[in-house]
Amino acid sequence: MEFLQTLDTQIIVGVAVALVAIGAGAFYFYSSKKSKGCLDPENFKKFKLVKRKQLSHNVAKFTFELPAPTSVLGLPIGQHISCSGKDGQGEEVIKPYTPTTLDSDVGYFELVIKMYPQGRMSHHFREMRVGDYLAVKGPKGRFKYQPGQVRAFGMLAGGSGITPMFQVARAILENPKDRTKVHLIYANVTEEDILLKEELDGLATNYPDRFKVYYVLNQPPEVWHGGVGFISKEMIQNHCPAPAVDIKMLRCGPPPMNKAMAAHLDDLGYTSEMQFQF
Repeated sequence: MEFLQTLDTQIIVGVAVALVAIGAGAFYFYSSKKSKGCLDPENFKKFKLVKRKQLSHNVAKFTFELPAPTSVLGLPIGQHISCSGKDGQGEEVIKPYTPTTLDSDVGYFELVIKMYPQGRMSHHFREMRVGDYLAVKGPKGRFKYQPGQVRAFGMLAGGSGITPMFQVARAILENPKDRTKVHLIYANVTEEDILLKEELDGLATNYPDRFKVYYVLNQPPEVWHGGVGFISKEMIQNHCPAPAVDIKMLRCGPPPMNKAMAAHLDDLGYTSEMQFQF
């Protein structure tokens, strides 16, 4: 009888060890699958549109489904994807976009798209409906962020140029081990044109010591507490970190704005090593 009890105990222990091993193997398999990401840098892959939310008359948020609920897109912070579509004449057009989601958002990714009347890729997104597929390739881009690589970022964004800034800011602020500070100046024509305003204000509220945002409008409403006109050298001096070896100034916007901001930064003493344009 004692022998049988010992045998039963050995069987139970053996089964438990086997179950633990199977569980660990499954965890490793799914973790490896998850960390690998769904992107292919050489070939376009298609992702299904599962939700479309209109944010304004010409801006919408598109939510695309990944292959599994545990899947991640696999996009390094500060990089973007290439999207392929058809313009109004049925010709293929490829344009870069930066998702507003991170790899901490599993099972899906989102794009906030401003659709311009004459934009070729804008036509494709304007025509997209839930159930349609978007062809995506990536990751792309020269910017690679590592936590703590600088003491602070200054960000100069215009219009839809906010998306890479938002991606980087989110990654920094949501990482409890990253103490990098972020100073954003975001320019638009009207208040309605401000993309992701609710999300940006939320970051400013949740991380008041690490994130500051200053809005600039070319056509402000009667009651307005932000900047007016275009981003000036004075605004940069007042709302961004001063030139230093441990800071980086990021800029992203329409070509005329990027050119003007580069000139401002040069005049203020920011070296080429302190600047990056998305």
